Amino acid sequence: MKKFVLVLVIVMLPGFVLAAAEGVELDSMEPDHSNKASLQRGAAMFMNYCLGCHSLEYARYQRIADDLEIPAELFEENLIFTGAKIGELIEIGMDQDMAANWFGNAPPDLTLESRLRGEDWIYSYLRGFYQDDTRPLGVNNVVFDNVGMPHVLVEMQGLCAVEPKIGGKSSVDPMSGNIKNGDICSDWASEGSMSPGEFNVAMYDLTNFLSYMGDPVKLERERLGMFVLIFIAIFFVFAWLLNREYWKDVH
Repeated sequence: MKKFVLVLVIVMLPGFVLAAAEGVELDSMEPDHSNKASLQRGAAMFMNYCLGCHSLEYARYQRIADDLEIPAELFEENLIFTGAKIGELIEIGMDQDMAANWFGNAPPDLTLESRLRGEDWIYSYLRGFYQDDTRPLGVNNVVFDNVGMPHVLVEMQGLCAVEPKIGGKSSVDPMSGNIKNGDICSDWASEGSMSPGEFNVAMYDLTNFLSYMGDPVKLERERLGMFVLIFIAIFFVFAWLLNREYWKDVH
């Protein structure tokens, strides 16, 4: 009975997440796990800006380095800041109880965040911070109201003085490489080091990396799936011929 309840909760969880986000229009993004350059940039951004609070405790540094085609020595030198070995799980040293006191809730592990929230939610959330002096940290988020997380990427994006206009189809400009629908803020409280288009690209890379973390075998699974479908199609032909041979004299 307990196992049944657990399975039921897992099945229904995505529905609860969608219900919680109902009424919030999200920007859409299409992850591309074959884009190694994007994943490498996203990994670097996560290790530099997110790993201080958010772990990836179901993944190992070595697996990421191998999948993203980053030499182990280069990865250890530039993307491991905790003194951990490259074969270790990606954990953090932050005490969970202290973090809960600081932020209201302990920062969650993000290994499976894209499976829980979806890439559109993550991409919109990362770009959805704005100034709100009523909040303890001075910021709020249009996707996650009353969020307890500080805007750690403010030096790159800047700080929007009003709620940003999240919601719409993002696309890549083939000439500049920037993602369109980038200027989502009409009034800035402070400017960042990146233009809106550049920041969109950076957030696409970070979201793409988190999407990869949630499904690191996606490309291999899809590749093997094609061979399985081809095998089934060929097997069906022989099975049909065998069936016809068995039944040809019955009538």
